[in-house]
Amino acid sequence: MDTVEIVARMRASDMDQAALDALRITVDQLCCEYAYTPAPQLLADGRRWMGRVVAMLNQRVSLAQMRDLYAISGKLALLTGCVEFDSGKPRQAEATRRAALSLGDEAGHLGVIGWAHEMRCWFALTRGDYRGVIQAAREGVALAPHESVAAQLYAQEAKAWARLGDRQQTEVALDKGRTVLEALPYPESIEDHFVVDPAKYDFYRMDCYRKVGEDELAEQLAGEVIRASTDWDGTERAPMRIAEARITLAVAAARGGDLDSALSYGEQALGGDRQSLPSLTMVSSDLGQVLQTKYAKAPDAAEFLAHLRNLKAPDQGDSDA
Repeated sequence: MDTVEIVARMRASDMDQAALDALRITVDQLCCEYAYTPAPQLLADGRRWMGRVVAMLNQRVSLAQMRDLYAISGKLALLTGCVEFDSGKPRQAEATRRAALSLGDEAGHLGVIGWAHEMRCWFALTRGDYRGVIQAAREGVALAPHESVAAQLYAQEAKAWARLGDRQQTEVALDKGRTVLEALPYPESIEDHFVVDPAKYDFYRMDCYRKVGEDELAEQLAGEVIRASTDWDGTERAPMRIAEARITLAVAAARGGDLDSALSYGEQALGGDRQSLPSLTMVSSDLGQVLQTKYAKAPDAAEFLAHLRNLKAPDQGDSDA
């Protein structure tokens, strides 16, 4: 074969562009459903579509199409890893995250690479490894400084600094994330889990200000998070965000001496069907600490604390049972 024929064969494909576009749209839709779809269903859907991507890769595809398929499968792996972690399967989630990072590297897709580092931040945060969060965030920003994920990486760094008690560094990280966000166009699809918009950034700011004791500002942000995450008919579009916002309201109420409101918000937060167990356990511990400190002798507080202690993943062994 001469050079022209070799190049022509490299560009040849048995898959048309329409099939690839349909796959991309489907994966984007799955990522939009992350906030409210039951975890077992979303996990099954993600794995099923990963199987379809594998089948597509077994066809003759061009180099450009292969790169696109790697990027799409990387996003699917990110989604699957998030749901695995939500479900209390940290080892599976970490293996899936690493697979997503590898796919992102193969595709040269900065978004996938950046979000794989963001997941590393999230996992470390829930373990209490705050220095690990800061390191992972900075590595992710260095690799994808102009992607929207950089804003969330800075937000994760801010959450770590807040837990370390460093208010100045918390504000520095939040300001850097806001600068990244303001330089980007407003996203077309704010429902996509792997998209950062101002409302999502407020959700991260809320967590930081609750941790540093800025209750009034945290309450304001919590109210905005709930408003932005609820449809006009009361349907909760982002129940996991709303749960953490209610915990924030509960913490502020408890610190302010209103035990009844604190327990009401707390029970609402723990009663949702769609939960990220590691994250909900982490933020709920803030409420537990206030209740133990200020209301140790109150029977209602003791009952809630018992509920909180039982807030565990149903299977900590990473099995599929």
